[in-house]
Amino acid sequence: MTTSLIICDDSNLARKQLAKSLPANFDMDIHFACNGLEAVDALRNGIGEMMFLDLNMPEMDGYEVLQAIREEDLNCLVIVVSGDVQPEARKRVKDLGALAFIKKPIDIDKLEAILLEYGLVDKITAAPVQATTKTSANSKLSSSIDGMEFHVGFRDCYQEIANIGMGQAADLLARMLGVFVTLPVPNVNIIEVSELHMALSLAENERASAVCQGFIGRGIAGEAIMIFNDAGIDSIATLMEYSGDIDEIIERELVMDIANILIGTCLKGIGTQLNIDFSQGHPLILGQHQRVSNMIQANSKRWKKMLAIEINYTISNGDINCDLLLLFTEDSIERLNEQISYMVDD
Repeated sequence: MTTSLIICDDSNLARKQLAKSLPANFDMDIHFACNGLEAVDALRNGIGEMMFLDLNMPEMDGYEVLQAIREEDLNCLVIVVSGDVQPEARKRVKDLGALAFIKKPIDIDKLEAILLEYGLVDKITAAPVQATTKTSANSKLSSSIDGMEFHVGFRDCYQEIANIGMGQAADLLARMLGVFVTLPVPNVNIIEVSELHMALSLAENERASAVCQGFIGRGIAGEAIMIFNDAGIDSIATLMEYSGDIDEIIERELVMDIANILIGTCLKGIGTQLNIDFSQGHPLILGQHQRVSNMIQANSKRWKKMLAIEINYTISNGDINCDLLLLFTEDSIERLNEQISYMVDD
């Protein structure tokens, strides 16, 4: 019997990759949702006996979708597919009723094992399948892999690559400090240095401290900037079990330690997907207890036009809010595009 399946993810690339990873003998009508609101609306209209669900999405995230399914008693089996691989994220989705959890990038063997384990297929036929094209009851959904403006562009690829690297960095930090890190949808833009402050989630006039670290690999170069709001410094010290007096030197060491974790792990996660080993330079303090706009302006000569990826990390149950900016030089953009060109539609 044909299964009505929703793939819910804000990334065109992720939706397409998952759809094409399904086994050929999985009898299905595929429907796509760009966010949780679309997915829940589809369920309310009788579309979707099963769902592959991302967690970090605009409008309505995966946790909220699972909560809505539970509260409204909507009949749908949910498998979470996410770049947020923190232990607490896995626990939360299971507590909310998810059948299973698969980390991004999609592991086809893991996907097939889950489908077999829960009797969703009797056996695996390896050849990929193209979903049947049908008209959905919801105009925002489509069951055609090639429909629904399903074009995958460079920006979408960079956003999904950053999403996976971001999740790996959050996972390491969560395990080290015993916290849960709330993750956003990464912002990806090509910007001029004069626009850099607008890429930040932290308020322009907020007092903050910032660390800068250069990186390079296979002709691709850039700088990572980690900006911490001043209000979170005491919370960082508590989480890192520092009990002495906190002066500017100690503050510097604390923010450098957190920056090393987030920058290094995120770059490694991105580099693995791009088949690049990034070498990192020595971290530098851009400023302490300064307005964000002043720190950016003081170092503006270091940057020109660039590819900017902005990720905002917020640690729950604390005041820690930090922005990670990955700035790839203008000269690196063409090389980066070459690295991911196989993912992009013509």
